Amino acid sequence: MAQITSSKELLSQALQSRIIPNQEYLLQGSILDSAVDHLIHRLRGLCDTIDASPESFHDVEVCLSLRQPTQTAPLMLRVRRALDRDAPFQLRYIGQPELDRSRPTLVRSSIDVGCTSTILDFLTELGCRLDFEYVSRGYIFRKGRMKITVSKIKAVPGKQQEMGTDSVSQSYLVELSVLAPNGQDSIGDEMRIFAEQLKPLVQLEKIDYKRLGGLPM
Repeated sequence: MAQITSSKELLSQALQSRIIPNQEYLLQGSILDSAVDHLIHRLRGLCDTIDASPESFHDVEVCLSLRQPTQTAPLMLRVRRALDRDAPFQLRYIGQPELDRSRPTLVRSSIDVGCTSTILDFLTELGCRLDFEYVSRGYIFRKGRMKITVSKIKAVPGKQQEMGTDSVSQSYLVELSVLAPNGQDSIGDEMRIFAEQLKPLVQLEKIDYKRLGGLPM
């Protein structure tokens, strides 16, 4: 077997061996504030660790894009920072979504890496442009390899105000996702079956952002 001599070759071999979770399978929906307690109660019954309280999070996410002369679609990057704990910043690459009608979920390339607090300065130097930013606060549930988040999206206020005090709507964002290597399309059927169990409280579905005219969450 030939010796691997560079990190690029290591990454290439890992991708070919399908051991890197670089595909995100995603369903999204929303639920009114008045009904979110019912959804959380149902999720606690359906998900792992029934007797434990759900994991909470309180993050700010900065969404950036980089225009490239050779490509029509911009490179989309996200930087997430925890507000409730001391944790590394998270840099996330999100590819263009694949809306295959034969698939029960949206599928897109996604790679997450931990990074230092200087990442925003670095991306700005590269030429990345700020598109929008927001604060999300809510709960994470897990069912096997599936992750379900129920989050309140809030605007990022001025620096003199408390972070994330202005809600952008009277509802919560609900996301069902799985990160997995290429070629594991059976995940979509698992997610569809789980999403059926959350009806009629929330309708989780594929979102076509191109039709909405916006950038993906």
